[in-house]
Amino acid sequence: MSFNSMIAAAALTVAVAPVYAQTYKADQGHTEVRFSWSHAGVSTQHGEFTKVEGVLDLNTDDVEASTLNVTIDANSLSSGFGPLDDHLKSADFLEVETYPEITFVSTGIERTGDTTADVTGDLTIHGVTKPVTLKATLTHQGPHPLGGAIEYYQGDWVAFSAEAEIDHTEFGVGPFSTGPITILIDTEMKADG
Repeated sequence: MSFNSMIAAAALTVAVAPVYAQTYKADQGHTEVRFSWSHAGVSTQHGEFTKVEGVLDLNTDDVEASTLNVTIDANSLSSGFGPLDDHLKSADFLEVETYPEITFVSTGIERTGDTTADVTGDLTIHGVTKPVTLKATLTHQGPHPLGGAIEYYQGDWVAFSAEAEIDHTEFGVGPFSTGPITILIDTEMKADG
């Protein structure tokens, strides 16, 4: 093989080499999916889903080629008041026995700054899928500050906060509108492997 042939082969290998992506999984103990709504304009009420699984395939060479998949256990809803939880889980609202999961699957990511991005995806609630955009901010990337003291935190981590608004009636949830539901997400994600 000539020198020129070797250079051409090496260039071809680089050209077709896969772009490096690292998979991160949400740390359950440090992932919060909170939501709030107006109670007839009198007060703002809050709740949280306490069981969340998230997988981020972060493309380090092209962030906009990354993907995010999230699954929420709808039955893990907690408002801090049992009777309200039961009502929100009932057929009047989330109908969790029929629709036990809420999912978000990203369809596109657009960088909006050095540490911010709009993450658009398909959100499925109550069996209805609608496009939603998360306004996301990267709050940490790299070794975890606790990695030197606690073995669990060793390795590579990323952390994000994100916010979105949805109209719950578009998902068939609830007999009347309470105005927009604000969703707030904070998560720490650990590199998988």
